[in-house]
Amino acid sequence: MENKKQVIEYLRLIRADGVGPTTFDKLAAQFGNVEQALEAMHTVRYRGKALLPLSEAKALEEYNALLKKKGYFILKDSQKYGEQLRDIHDAPPLLSALGDLSLLQRPKLAIIGARNASVSGRKLAAQIARDLGQAGFVIVSGLARGIDAAAHEAALETGTIAVLANGVDVIYPPENKKLYESIADRGLLLSENPFGIEPNAQLFPRRNRIVSDLCQGVIIIEAAKQSGSLITARFALDQGREVFAIPGNPLDPRAHGPNSLIKHGQAYLVESAEDILQALNSFLSPAVERALKALDTPTEFRQQEPVSQQLLDFTDTPKQTASMTGDQAHHTVLACLSHTPCSIDDLVSATQLPVQTILSVLLHMELTNQIQRLSGNRVVLS
Repeated sequence: MENKKQVIEYLRLIRADGVGPTTFDKLAAQFGNVEQALEAMHTVRYRGKALLPLSEAKALEEYNALLKKKGYFILKDSQKYGEQLRDIHDAPPLLSALGDLSLLQRPKLAIIGARNASVSGRKLAAQIARDLGQAGFVIVSGLARGIDAAAHEAALETGTIAVLANGVDVIYPPENKKLYESIADRGLLLSENPFGIEPNAQLFPRRNRIVSDLCQGVIIIEAAKQSGSLITARFALDQGREVFAIPGNPLDPRAHGPNSLIKHGQAYLVESAEDILQALNSFLSPAVERALKALDTPTEFRQQEPVSQQLLDFTDTPKQTASMTGDQAHHTVLACLSHTPCSIDDLVSATQLPVQTILSVLLHMELTNQIQRLSGNRVVLS
């Protein structure tokens, strides 16, 4: 744990009304250090009023609350913080952390994408996360539904970091409670926000800049136009990070983001972990080189590990099926489909709907030309 007195000072300054990372740095530079900035804050005007630091009692309350959760504060001046993150102009002065801090010292790649991801998108995210983890990379994401959850779940064994848009003690979305607890136990949870803060629309883009800057590169799998994933991609490009995108069918709105990045030369077109590792050749470690050799077999011929039941449960679809209406069931199934073939078994696992309900929904969708049936008990959007 960092020096208690210094952490309290940082908390008092960054949690003051009107003070963000940039203002924090300006005040510390103007008055010499954080301690002197606290003493002189009353001379600085914000919206016509003097800036007031957070009370020492409030700062101590947050400090003790994180310690009680067996968490840590990481100051920007600390070696644990990481040079890459420290380099951005509005780097958080301190981060709250729960879990394994050693993951910050390893090479990292982010995998992000749609919350309403298709079953195929989640399976691909899981496979890439698993392969990159075995290659020595820590997988970073935002603990959102869909692609984020799939990537985290698949990387638990090899290392994963979740950057939160809320307090490090707040579980959001609620259905990711089990995943949150697994990452706290076996991975790392990070947040720049005060303890106990619930997420809001302004906090997600700010979270995204941390996701991208922690990593050597960002991988986009399914992202709609003007989505948070594209905001992260823009941050990554501004920060000089590599961006990788999985192309998709132009008829699927979730393919617009990756396809647009590729079309405008802002992202590498990739289809597998092997493609990503080849592009990152200059960063390769011996462990990554060994992984590349293991990936020499074409992806389609490699044995695919089964996607766990827990992974397929990380969706924004209702779990309560007994009282679900026909329209709700139709919406639930439709959200899981894409222009990539999907098996009926995967739909059952992902939606938790009875087989007969799914077959009934698919029959209606087939009759209305929304889907096509393929060999191997698979379906695809028309």
